[in-house]
Amino acid sequence: MSGLDALRAHPRHLVLAALVAGLLAAPLAPRLVLLCALTAAALGGRPTLALLAAGAALAGALGGQARLAALDRTQLPPLFGATVVARVVLLEQPRPVRYGHTALVQLRSLVRAGGTPADSTSEPAAGIGERVMLRIGRRAAWSAAPTGALMEVRGRLRALGPFERHYARRGAHAAISLDGATATGAARGGPMGLVDGIRTRAERALSAGLPAPQAALLRGMTLGQDEALDERTRKEFRVSSLAHVLAASGQNVALLLALALPLLAWAGLGLRGRLLGALALIALYVPLAGAGPSIQRAGAMGAATTVAALAGRPASRWYALLLAAAATLALNPRASGDPGWQLSFAAVVAIALLAPGVRGTLRGRRVPAPVADATAMSLAATLGTAPLLAFHFAQLSLVGLPANLLAAPAIAPITWLGMLAGALGQLAPALALPLNALNAYLLAYVGWVAHVAASVPHASVALALPGPLRLVASYAGIGLAALLARWLLRRRPRT
Repeated sequence: MSGLDALRAHPRHLVLAALVAGLLAAPLAPRLVLLCALTAAALGGRPTLALLAAGAALAGALGGQARLAALDRTQLPPLFGATVVARVVLLEQPRPVRYGHTALVQLRSLVRAGGTPADSTSEPAAGIGERVMLRIGRRAAWSAAPTGALMEVRGRLRALGPFERHYARRGAHAAISLDGATATGAARGGPMGLVDGIRTRAERALSAGLPAPQAALLRGMTLGQDEALDERTRKEFRVSSLAHVLAASGQNVALLLALALPLLAWAGLGLRGRLLGALALIALYVPLAGAGPSIQRAGAMGAATTVAALAGRPASRWYALLLAAAATLALNPRASGDPGWQLSFAAVVAIALLAPGVRGTLRGRRVPAPVADATAMSLAATLGTAPLLAFHFAQLSLVGLPANLLAAPAIAPITWLGMLAGALGQLAPALALPLNALNAYLLAYVGWVAHVAASVPHASVALALPGPLRLVASYAGIGLAALLARWLLRRRPRT
């Protein structure tokens, strides 16, 4: 069966892929939308399937454009250049940048300095509910507060700058160059307020009894919070190609389910109860870990696989991946422009395509199964993400594979101990002390691996891929090399 026949044999996959293609094309030119619809129809072959595929592509594009219009709706431009006082919800902890820090907030009220509230009866509501980036200079007065806290901020409202446009992909419509910010002592309520409380207690538990650098590393590996890491540690993890362990991703969701399902079974729950419990944990963990592109993708795939198991149907990795793409793009059609989104999907696709062959080849040569599995996963993910890393960051790590292989045995135990510590910390942070004491050795080991790997001469080289065509050519080259390697290995007799 040819690849095209195989695709037509799975009409659900084809229609969903057409929907994803339409969502991807939504922020781009209308001609590309039409091209996606025509391509989907041609791939469908049969008239009914062709019509469904073309309709799905057009529906994805139209729905994506409607979503973009809703996301881009703003009332802030008339106030650009004015000094404002605003009450905001802190949506994330400030992230270090070259000139200070940045943070994403949501407006609750807006006041032109010396004027009247923009949401008062004397003026139409302006900006209420919109997202804004805070630019926190080194001289700005900042009062530390947990995520979800309500803060009073003062500064100049302006358009996002050229190097701040990535915040637009996250829904920000403007920036405030901050003069000062004060925590009010209040916090948002509702479901997200509940998540904020769980996160705050987990953060305290993950810091209990650990030195600040190790506590920051544990929060990164468990909750995807790397804001507190010092610049040296951040650089070492980046150069050694271990930065992915500091971002909540599919690995975290897989480890969460691997930990939770046996515990739910031990608690006496049946299959249905265990699967419903797994869905609830995924729904909680995604916003708890920041709801970034990679954790959204992982959560959607994990939920799709769990629902398939709940319905008694075999799970399809490719269908789950397409569902994850559709879900994340429906929420934000610009998510595809985020490097984290691209790297997440590229890693999963590469692992699905390359890892089985590498694993089988290594096991066929009597490599121990755990080593073969770790090598296959690391090699596939490294190859799958290398062109994107060069494209976005003009950098390629030469020590990524050995560094990931050395760190791999400690990643799962650290994450499991961290998750258990965070769960126990909901009762009292002191309960996490024994787990953190054990985790300290593992955290020290992973930090040592990153430090040693990054210290190797020429551990990272400058490599830029200017333009999408070179990026596509790089992936084509990796695909051809993988096919050639598989053909050579099949022909080579075993010794």
